[in-house]
Amino acid sequence: MGDVLSLAADNLLSPLILFFVLGVLAAFARSDLTIPEAAAKALSIYLLFAIGFKGGASVAAHGVDAGLILSLIAGGILSATIPFVAFGLLRIMTQLSTIDAAAVAGHYGSISIVTFVACTSALTGRGLDPEGYMVAVAAIMEAPAILSALWLVSRKAGGNQMDGNLWREILLNGSIVLLIGSFVIGAITGQDGLEKIASFIVSPFQGVLCLFLLDMGLVAGRGLRDSGKYLTPGVFAFGMLMPLVGSCFGLAAGMLLGLSTGGVALFMTLCASASYIAVPAAMRVALPEANPSIYLTLSLGITFPFNLTLGIPAYIAIASQVTGG
Repeated sequence: MGDVLSLAADNLLSPLILFFVLGVLAAFARSDLTIPEAAAKALSIYLLFAIGFKGGASVAAHGVDAGLILSLIAGGILSATIPFVAFGLLRIMTQLSTIDAAAVAGHYGSISIVTFVACTSALTGRGLDPEGYMVAVAAIMEAPAILSALWLVSRKAGGNQMDGNLWREILLNGSIVLLIGSFVIGAITGQDGLEKIASFIVSPFQGVLCLFLLDMGLVAGRGLRDSGKYLTPGVFAFGMLMPLVGSCFGLAAGMLLGLSTGGVALFMTLCASASYIAVPAAMRVALPEANPSIYLTLSLGITFPFNLTLGIPAYIAIASQVTGG
């Protein structure tokens, strides 16, 4: 417990977390501080590009092996499975409709790339570098959860939600295309390619991430401020319980795969996070009747800050304990 509290204290005082808190406080104070939409999109494009390219370069250095392939398979299976667990918990803990519960569940099977980056940064700062191919696992885990959520709606409420527009939204979602595309380019060009653009994607990375988290804090704060009527005790409790449940799946998978301490902690973080980019975009197309105030407030306003402040330190401490790292 002492390790968790120590890691949490360090995490809370990091620039990343403090800029996120600044955004939340500014939103609650109704400050006119804003990040222009075009600038926010540019920040997200930069982060996805840098994450994917560095991951691809790491895979080029590491090589394709059984560990990479098995991790990709495990990530896909977990992304498809976790929404069913989330849906079951929501039906027990809340009064959400089938459609709203399924929409929320899909967010929790998918991943938050910024939570992934924050965990990677925390691990690197402690000398616990995860396997480079984990960024490919993150990319794989974006889409299967969406399909599971739609199957739940189709099974419970009837109707066919799978049409051409949805498949296009899932497979050609900009974040997925950029993440996978830059990963492939990084894998092709390898370390030589990384060295050529290191001054652009390595040194400025933390500063750009701080600005992005400031914007996320503003968005999360506005959601919490304006959507309080949807945050019943059961919904609020789910937002903090589900990350812990998901992390247990990641822990089991990481141990079975024989990942490093950093790899296990990162797998736990992936399974504990909730999407607020790819899945909301897909839900707008597939389930327009689902209430975005519920699924966005849960994923971005509750689970995201929970993981940033308490979750990641706990996952790192647990991974270190079970792996002896």
